[in-house]
Amino acid sequence: MSGDEDYIYDEDSGEWLPASELAAKRAAEGTVEVRDAVGNLLADGDQVTLIKDLEVKGAGQTLKRGTLIKSIRLTGDAQEIDCRFDGIKGLVLRAEFVKKR
Repeated sequence: MSGDEDYIYDEDSGEWLPASELAAKRAAEGTVEVRDAVGNLLADGDQVTLIKDLEVKGAGQTLKRGTLIKSIRLTGDAQEIDCRFDGIKGLVLRAEFVKKR
């Protein structure tokens, strides 16, 4: 054990790890990877386009294929993204219907 960093016992692996490394490991375990229709990793703030026409229930309109959705937010669900679109509040799209720009 070297340096000034504190070491913490990791019960999962049975090893002593630097505090920063253990914190990063635990943070990574809590994240969910969200991937678009072609496998690109999505992140908060990404722009996506629709790959098929989607009827928006409750809004009485259809979002057409190729529509650009700006500044998405991840929801913690591997298949859902939260986004905004003119005239539609609380729009949640399935990741399988979008492609990252």
